[in-house]
Amino acid sequence: MRQFFTIAANAFMELIRQPVFLLLMTGSVVFELFLAVPYYFALGDEPKLVKNSALAVMLLSGLFGAVLSASASLAREIRVGTALAVLAKPVGRAQFLLAKYAGLAAALTLLTYVNLIGVLLCSKMAFDAYGSTDLAALGVFAAGVVIAYALGGFSNFFLRRPFVSDAVLALVVTATLSAFVIVRFTHQEQSLFTLAHVDWRLVPAGILILFAVWILAALALACSTRLDTIPTLAVCSAFFLIGLMSDYLFGQRAEAGNWWASTLYTVIPNWQLFWLADALDMGKSTFHWDYVAKAFAYTVGYAGAALAIGTALFEERELS
Repeated sequence: MRQFFTIAANAFMELIRQPVFLLLMTGSVVFELFLAVPYYFALGDEPKLVKNSALAVMLLSGLFGAVLSASASLAREIRVGTALAVLAKPVGRAQFLLAKYAGLAAALTLLTYVNLIGVLLCSKMAFDAYGSTDLAALGVFAAGVVIAYALGGFSNFFLRRPFVSDAVLALVVTATLSAFVIVRFTHQEQSLFTLAHVDWRLVPAGILILFAVWILAALALACSTRLDTIPTLAVCSAFFLIGLMSDYLFGQRAEAGNWWASTLYTVIPNWQLFWLADALDMGKSTFHWDYVAKAFAYTVGYAGAALAIGTALFEERELS
């Protein structure tokens, strides 16, 4: 187990040291907050539009993060020979792959956590035609981002530490503190005579998106055993797009008893199971944690199957 945790920790640190990871984390959360800035004039549906858009950004950033991180974690190491050097030691290929996935899942959890903070703040900052932009909240969070980058630069210049990883960890801390200050100490009207508040129902929605990102990470890691970054992105994007239409393409035919539709409906992940925006729009309560538990079980089963296929592909891969 010591080798497993060592490989997982090294994979996690290697991923958060990638400049693209810092740019993706910063860009996605800043764009989420930007969605709550302009006037939409959507006839009272502005908060709903902002929350749906922020959740979509959260999911898409997880998709790109999963593919880029999986390729950096495995495909690049196979290409440059690092994987062969590690496997020359008493470490099995299955253990190596699972440890890489553990580090990848931890890094993506960090990315999704920061994005979830942005989504929650968007729900507070969103306003209709009678409200106005929450400049105080925007300024507090912008200050948090600047401080995180400043701390990364300070540790790099004076302590000779890696800038990117320190900036990522500092951004996690400053984003949390900024959200606390915004929620507790800033007040803004969301609409006429209505104060803005955080929609905490978005927490389970964000957790379900995290589960979807974990599945994408397993698929991307399985693809990375044989493919490079661009082909992996193409395959994962195909799974993502077809999975969004899974109910329409295969669901009805599977219920009618069509065997090939039933097979594809089982093999291709149904991303609608992880999307609660429609339930939020209809005012349904989403704090049904038993559903979150069932979704977690589905995630464990599907990610386990994807990693099993990836392990079989990796066992037959020539690394020399």
